[in-house]
Amino acid sequence: MKVILVGYGRMGKMIEELLAARGDVEILGAVSPGLYESPWDVPGKPDALIDFSYPGNLETTLARAEDAASAVILGTTGLTAEQVERVGAAARRVPVVFDANFSLGVAVLRKALAQVGPLLLKCGFDAEIVETHHNRKADAPSGTAKALLCAIDPAGDYAPVYGREGLVGARGREIGVHAVRGGTVAGEHRALFFGEDETLEFRHFAASRRIFAAGAVRALDFAVGRAPGLYRVDDVLGLNDIRGGENP
Repeated sequence: MKVILVGYGRMGKMIEELLAARGDVEILGAVSPGLYESPWDVPGKPDALIDFSYPGNLETTLARAEDAASAVILGTTGLTAEQVERVGAAARRVPVVFDANFSLGVAVLRKALAQVGPLLLKCGFDAEIVETHHNRKADAPSGTAKALLCAIDPAGDYAPVYGREGLVGARGREIGVHAVRGGTVAGEHRALFFGEDETLEFRHFAASRRIFAAGAVRALDFAVGRAPGLYRVDDVLGLNDIRGGENP
């Protein structure tokens, strides 16, 4: 498989490290300042583009993939609604694995919350989401936190409240979403449910970015040669074949 890496920061280098250990993958080049300026500048015909960079690279990544009929592994967060629509349009022409988080644990957590969250809300529990990331993360709240919010409340019946300040009064029909930034934390996500005299907490902690890089490599194997479509990590891992409900 011939691969173009879009973004050559910590994630890009970790993905490169995992791919370099394989004999069936050739990295055609990496798009980053000082290397290739655009996917169009990378020579050769790619089988896939892996993009964990920033929203500004999205259009050239998708256009290059459409031109080469190659797969896209997309882990960029902070996209606008229009950019998400653009991803969907590209997925009608090429296979795209697009997700906010490529770890196995988060995929399972999201599926569990899709079952448990609506039930607890129906029973009168209050829900809060707290996410923690390193001090260099650009967007807040994280894409994963937004995905967990969607799992808990797929119909959007509860208003998201992004932090609280001042005399906010009694809690309404809402779900609080809170972003914490500091140090080198790879990622922690907590979903908390508060009832009468009892609390449930679901937590995922990432010890390093390697779990996300490993998920991207697994998605690469899944996507290359597959029919066009918009896929998630759940599809890569076969979680949608497990009984117990669908993704939000």
